[in-house]
Amino acid sequence: MKTKSVIFSAIFLAALATPVAAWDTSRSIVRIKSNLVGRTVMQSICAQLHCEILHSLDTLPGETGPSSLFVVRNLPAPSLSVNYDLLGIESVEADLPAWLAEDDTWGVSQATAAVLDGLADHTPATYYGSTAWQSYLGQPASTIVRASDAHCTLRATGGGTVAIVDTGVDIDHPTLAPVLTAGYDFTRDVNGGDEKADAGGSRGVTADGVYGVRLDDSTLADFGHGTMVAGVVHLVAPTAHIMPLKAFASDGTGYTSDIIRAIVYAGRSGANVLNMSFSRRTPSAELKRAIDKAAALGVIAVASAGNDGRPTLMYPAAYDNVMGVASTADDDARSSFSNYGSDLVWVAAPGEGIITTYPWGTFAGAWGTSFSAPMVSGAVALLVGLESTATYGQVSSAVAQAQPLTAELGYGRLDLYRAVSAGRGLWPDAVESPIPDACDSSHVDWGTGP
Repeated sequence: MKTKSVIFSAIFLAALATPVAAWDTSRSIVRIKSNLVGRTVMQSICAQLHCEILHSLDTLPGETGPSSLFVVRNLPAPSLSVNYDLLGIESVEADLPAWLAEDDTWGVSQATAAVLDGLADHTPATYYGSTAWQSYLGQPASTIVRASDAHCTLRATGGGTVAIVDTGVDIDHPTLAPVLTAGYDFTRDVNGGDEKADAGGSRGVTADGVYGVRLDDSTLADFGHGTMVAGVVHLVAPTAHIMPLKAFASDGTGYTSDIIRAIVYAGRSGANVLNMSFSRRTPSAELKRAIDKAAALGVIAVASAGNDGRPTLMYPAAYDNVMGVASTADDDARSSFSNYGSDLVWVAAPGEGIITTYPWGTFAGAWGTSFSAPMVSGAVALLVGLESTATYGQVSSAVAQAQPLTAELGYGRLDLYRAVSAGRGLWPDAVESPIPDACDSSHVDWGTGP
């Protein structure tokens, strides 16, 4: 699943469908037997089979420790002359693509006016040590999930680190820069995770104050996706840190192997929350294994349900230790593009016309379950701020204290006040955040209670 995008005015981004890019089908994810751990073992296997090792998947970049999981190119299929078991291979799966979760068919005209009106307000506001547009802080989605009540009444503004596996983040964005922590670009194998590198420094052509950048059917079809996801996390949990992990190219495609590497990095680098605004139609044993290992290290996972508008299982959202998130409109109806079903969805959150950060220090409007999921990741960060050792069971139970809707949307639409209230019930001695300037009505017209 990929996005088509058109950017208008301050920037308007609507996610539509695009064709899948050319894919390297020669890549395989290979696990060697536990008693044969080591890169030299895989090198010996590839020497016999004429395959090429690309990466170790269960070590950090630059780490030379023992490894049992690799991505390789040109591994021959098993045959009479190729016996995986005798060679020491435990399992093999294709390194299939995952896509960022936008695949809806919304026309730009359906919500252009409302979002452009909102984006027209560039009034700067102070927001927990950074600056942002008033339209971002005062948008309807924030009111719907009761962000201000969680921040200003319950004194929860977030803690820990949210790892975002995506297209990267604009590391210089003035709203996000104060909370960013060290990340990594797995598409280039370099430190950082700045997605602006994908644009080659070009912002497109500007005419009469309108950005005329056309991203449809291009290698930039999902450019900005990770920055927008990060902005939603920051809106909900402004004092949580964000770790950008770039596993997707700007065309919206990512190898499962790079996603696994990013999840391993998150778990080994101290992340508390894992946001996955992407999906696969088929399960992956090794992706599930990576999520399980991260969970054992205390990482709580959230994923988007996908945008096919069907009751279909998508992965990783459908895994039992991942909170799958559907999208709702401002009236709490299920978004027409959102997948649904009790086996897929834990809760829903607003996902239409979300105003959020966009590369080069600006803001955009976004649609899709990709932008519902980070609202829940932000909610998890609020709870982690109350108790750093919170478990998946505790946090998912608190998040489930939502506004009830239909059964197809799990426990209902996210309510941050209820979630944090449940958390304070679990951890009554949790420290309260200081009342920040953002709660002052001169900055934002915040709510005042349940």
